[in-house]
Parts: sequence; structure tokens; C-alpha cells
Amino acid sequence: MADTKDETKKKAPAKKPAAKKADAKPAVAKTEAKKADAKPAAAKKAAPAKQKKTPSGKTVTVTQIGSPIGRQAYQRATLIGLGLNKMHRTSTLEDTPSVRGMINKVKHLVKVEDAA
Repeated sequence: MADTKDETKKKAPAKKPAAKKADAKPAVAKTEAKKADAKPAAAKKAAPAKQKKTPSGKTVTVTQIGSPIGRQAYQRATLIGLGLNKMHRTSTLEDTPSVRGMINKVKHLVKVEDAA
């Protein structure tokens, strides 16, 4: 009976060893080369330089007067984005709509002074 049990159980095929990391690098290089070749000829030309935003000269000075302890996470992140992370720190920023929006989100934690 022992012989029949051995015959009914089939051995799993031997697994191949995993490929080494060194083997994976050429495959990555090949795929990157294919992506580069797939771009149209017009895209390979140098793109025109982006116009940089010229500072308007207007600045706003923001001073932190409230603690972020116990506040929501987005308010703490907004303070860090404004360059503030401790009480009574002051940051001078360019007066843009995005900065004004950030200030509006934490207006109860900051004091705003228009510099220019």
C-alpha cells in the first residue's frame, strides 16, 4: 500500500531560482530606450523656455500668533507651507493669490502685515 500512496502523490516541479538583481538592470535600460525611441521627432526638439514669473514687488509679512496644537492637520501643514512652525515666528512672502488663500485658511492663527 505504501507504493500506491507514493505513486498518487506527484512531486511538484522544481522551482527556478529567482533572477538576480544584476539581471534586472539591462531589462530596465531596454524599456527606457524603447520609451525614448517611441517619442515623436517633434517632441525630441528643445522645448521653448518657460516664462518665469516676475515678482510684482508686493510682499506680505505673516506672524504666527496661535498654536497649531489641537488643530486639524491641514492647518498645521498650511503654517509650515507659510514658513511658520513656532509661535511668534515671522515670514515675509510674495503677495500672490495662493499665499492669500493659505493665509485665509489659518487667519485665526496668524497676524498679517502688508509690507509693500
